[in-house]
Amino acid sequence: MDLLNWLLEPLQYGFLTRALLVTVAAAVVCAVLSCWLILMGWSLMGDAVSHAVLPGVALAYIAGIPFSIGAFVFGAGAVALIGAVRSNSKLKADTAIGVVFTGLFATGLAIVSKTPSQIDLQHILFGNVLGVSTPELIQVLALGALTLAVLLFKRRDLTLFAFDRIHAHAIGLGTRRLSALLLGLLALTVVVGLQAVGIILVVAMLITPGATAFLLTRSFDRMLLIAGTVTAAASVAGIYASYYLDISTGASVVLAQSVVFVLVFLFARRSGVVWQWRRRLASRPAAAAPARQEAGR
Repeated sequence: MDLLNWLLEPLQYGFLTRALLVTVAAAVVCAVLSCWLILMGWSLMGDAVSHAVLPGVALAYIAGIPFSIGAFVFGAGAVALIGAVRSNSKLKADTAIGVVFTGLFATGLAIVSKTPSQIDLQHILFGNVLGVSTPELIQVLALGALTLAVLLFKRRDLTLFAFDRIHAHAIGLGTRRLSALLLGLLALTVVVGLQAVGIILVVAMLITPGATAFLLTRSFDRMLLIAGTVTAAASVAGIYASYYLDISTGASVVLAQSVVFVLVFLFARRSGVVWQWRRRLASRPAAAAPARQEAGR
C-alpha cells in the first residue's frame, strides 16, 4: 500500500471523516485553553468540570435534549458551587474541588444506573466520536469556534490575569469577571471535547497540550501556537492509528498526545531530560580538571 492510498483510505468513510473533524476541532480548543490552565495552576479545575458534567449529560439524554446543554449547565454549576464552598468555609481550593466533582460524578453514575436502557455509559465516559452525526459535527464546530474566538479576542487580558493578577487589577481589569469568563469557557470546552473522547479522557486534552508546549518555549504566544499545532497533528495521528490498529479512537488520540509529551520531556532542547543529562556529563570534566591539578601539586 503506497502512502497516498494509506492516507486516503480512512477518508472514504463519512463517519471517519466526521470523527477526524470533530477530534481536531476539540483538540485545538482544548490545547489553547490548556495553556492558561497550566500557567494558572487550574489543571485540577479542568478535571473537576469534566467529571461534574456527567449528571447533566445523563439528564439531557433522558429529557431528549442535546447533551451539550445539560453538560454546560452542570459544568458552569460545578464552578459556581466550588466557588461557594471556598468562600463560605475554611476549606482550601483543592478540597472544595474534590468534594464537589466527586459528589456530582457519583450523582451522574447513580442516574445512569437507574436508566441503563436509555444511556450508554461507555459513550459518555469514553466518547463516541465514530458515531457523530452531521448536526453534532456542526454543533461541535460552532461551539469550538465560539470558544476559540473569545479566547483569542481576550488573549491579552487573560494572559495578564494569568501572570499577575495584582497588576491586572491595578490597571482596571475586572479580575473576577476574567476568572468567571475563563471558567465559563472551560465548561464550554469540556462540552466540545466530550463528543470526541468522553468525560474521562477530556482531562488529558485539557492538560497535556499545554504541558507539552510549556516545555518547548517560554513565549506565551508561541506556546499557544505550539500547543494547537502539535495537538492537531497528534490527534490526526491518533485517528489513523485507531483505524489501522483497530483500537479505541478516544484512547488512541490521547495516547498520541501523551507520546508527544514524553518525547518532548525527554528530548526537548535545554529542558529535556536527555539534554540536561548530556550537559551535566559535558560539565564534569571541566569541573574535575582543577581538582586533579590541585591533587597533583
